[in-house]
Amino acid sequence: MSYSIEHIKNMVHPTKIHRTIYTDPELYQLEMERIFEKTWIYVGHESQVANPGDYLTMNIGRRPAIMVRDSKSNEIHVLHNQCTHRGAKVAGKTCGNARAFRCCYHGWTFKTDGKIIGMPHKTGYDGTDISVDNPDLNLKAIRSENYRGFVFANLCDDGPDLEGFLGDAATSIDNMIDRSPDGELEIAGGVLRYRHKCNWKFFVDNLNDTMHPMVTHQSVDDACQAYMDELPEGVTRSKESEIISPFGSSYKMFDDMGVSVGHNGHAYTGGKTSIHSSYSEIPGYLDAMHANYGVEKTEEILSINRHNTIYYPSLTIKGAIQAIRIVRPIAVDETEIETWTFRLKGAPDKMLQRTMLYSRLINSPSSMVGADDLEAYVRLQEGLSSGGSEWVDMSRFVDREQHKEGNMIRAIGTSDISLRNQYQAWLEYMSASKDEQEVA
Repeated sequence: MSYSIEHIKNMVHPTKIHRTIYTDPELYQLEMERIFEKTWIYVGHESQVANPGDYLTMNIGRRPAIMVRDSKSNEIHVLHNQCTHRGAKVAGKTCGNARAFRCCYHGWTFKTDGKIIGMPHKTGYDGTDISVDNPDLNLKAIRSENYRGFVFANLCDDGPDLEGFLGDAATSIDNMIDRSPDGELEIAGGVLRYRHKCNWKFFVDNLNDTMHPMVTHQSVDDACQAYMDELPEGVTRSKESEIISPFGSSYKMFDDMGVSVGHNGHAYTGGKTSIHSSYSEIPGYLDAMHANYGVEKTEEILSINRHNTIYYPSLTIKGAIQAIRIVRPIAVDETEIETWTFRLKGAPDKMLQRTMLYSRLINSPSSMVGADDLEAYVRLQEGLSSGGSEWVDMSRFVDREQHKEGNMIRAIGTSDISLRNQYQAWLEYMSASKDEQEVA
């Protein structure tokens, strides 16, 4: 069917959404067009292209793109990964280093800023406008901005700048960077890629859903608790149990953690407390922080303990554990999630080791916790595709237990306010008029 704006508006109610939001291939294509190709999408961190000529490839919605550090100016560009001759991708690898991009089909060559610099057997184009002097033949630049090392791109040339898009939720990026004694982050290690046979929104919905851990992850918590109960008195618990055990916390703990939502669908759980706030101290870290920031500023930085911050629709970060996950939609019922870990410059190596341990335990394809979530996502996809109940509920704590917090709204931790906020943003993107979509 073809979706009219009125039809789309009827799919999102204040406390429920229609099941076909997750299951209709046509609606998925509209999401790619109206959300992923109309707003700021995370493409990578500047440390991933640290040297001139370094590049990284990804998709922005359905558009293949390259993030590259210019070999001459040292600036970071985001380019459409498509030769302007016959349309082939000019960069076939996920990452690498190149002095120039050469198309594998007919050998057209482009500088790292996108400018065309060569084409074989040029005499065949005499008398045409096919020439290295024609700027229309350069690789197409994609609008991009860098927020403290985090690079986002936007296929739409107009609309708000990146800082306006991030709003007050940008403070989660700030806090993660400030946790570095040197005030800098860098990507460390490789990527964990995890294919989910489900719609992309199930993953994003789940990030700040604090009603599921004590149910979905019960078996993992039970096993962790049994292990700790068997430890001899006085034996220090392992780092693994320290990471896993908070997932079995009480509803009260998650209520007290709180959740904050802002415009454009952004949100974060946690505040002064989260599932990360009781980790044991790593020797040398506080000393390094005190040396660079002083005691008072260090306490201020470390007093912020957020769990997941969602930069809707494409990025989630865990500032207290220095890891991010990127949402890459593939089809209506298939999503790829990338997990990347950061090193806090100036911090002891054991900080990075804990981050990588967390990602292996929680976010990797062989993790103890992520597999539970994936089982739930697959059951959701299969259940909602089967018909039956037409609506998905999101009514917990509606219009209750909430207050303003700057330009965000703060609510009790197990509220569905994050879901309601995301689908309000989804509705605004999806139901905008054509003129509004051009400047979203």
